[in-house]
Amino acid sequence: MKLGVFTTLLSNLPLEEALKYFTSLGIEAVEIGTAGYPGNAHADPKVLLNDGNALNEFKALIEKYGIQISALSCHGNPVHPVKKTAKEYDEGIRNTILLAEKLGINQINTFSGCPGDSENSKYPNWVTCPWPNDFTDILNRQWNEVLIPYWKDLVSFAKAHNVNKIALELHPGFCVYNTESLLKLREAVGPEIGANLDPSHLIWQGMEPVAVIRALGDAIFHFHAKDTRIDKYNTAVNGVLDVKSYADEINRSWIFRSVGYGNDSLYWKDIISNLRLVGYDYVVSIEHEDSLMSQNEGLSKAVKFLKDCLITESVTDMWWI
Repeated sequence: MKLGVFTTLLSNLPLEEALKYFTSLGIEAVEIGTAGYPGNAHADPKVLLNDGNALNEFKALIEKYGIQISALSCHGNPVHPVKKTAKEYDEGIRNTILLAEKLGINQINTFSGCPGDSENSKYPNWVTCPWPNDFTDILNRQWNEVLIPYWKDLVSFAKAHNVNKIALELHPGFCVYNTESLLKLREAVGPEIGANLDPSHLIWQGMEPVAVIRALGDAIFHFHAKDTRIDKYNTAVNGVLDVKSYADEINRSWIFRSVGYGNDSLYWKDIISNLRLVGYDYVVSIEHEDSLMSQNEGLSKAVKFLKDCLITESVTDMWWI
């Protein structure tokens, strides 16, 4: 496994300055935002696809620092009920795929998206319960009329451009948010659909990351190292469905934390060990969204913590037998 980072953490810096800093910490891979919510501060497909010199300079910079690109990330909602909004996200994903092809990368990270409840909706409608029956009707429409057809078409486009891994982040608010929904879309669309597995979104939903890892197996294409701390007192009063601002840390039921500040090292070593058990030997990409820590402190402590948890060497023979 390699230690990586999601470079949006330092979108305020030019790519070279960010790479210089990341490599000084011992980071070996970068996940780069190209569209949608992560933005494109370090790699704008519209520029890199149309300017050969800019593309060559980008490649040279990555080579200069001897760092691997683990994935291009374009998280968005390409099935948004407002057609103009959906089109913008869809174009971002398709341009990211074209850029991945130019860079020789076979995977991207994004969200599944979430449609509205009808053709005339203005906002996405994330359904979380089956009753009243209106909700089940909405869910059936979203999956059968919008989500599955969209991703079948998108996967066909991706395969035509040598991208065969589309890693969807399991995230509440979108149709794919847990193990079952990821596997449902994968079964309907094909093995090109997999997971960008982020434990932080599993933890607050009450899921056990190790159980999810074992259930997903080879459907795990990419992995985010981000933690969550459940506030047991606030949760005991209000439960985990919390719509308060992320900045209202002391009153929230849970908050995102740098790895090691939500759960201890044994918890994370178990996660890493189970990733190896199911055959995942790719990048563990730090996504720092801890509002209690600065960019530097949150990342540097996560790096130090994970270096003690990662399994990096291959095992050949069982020498003790």
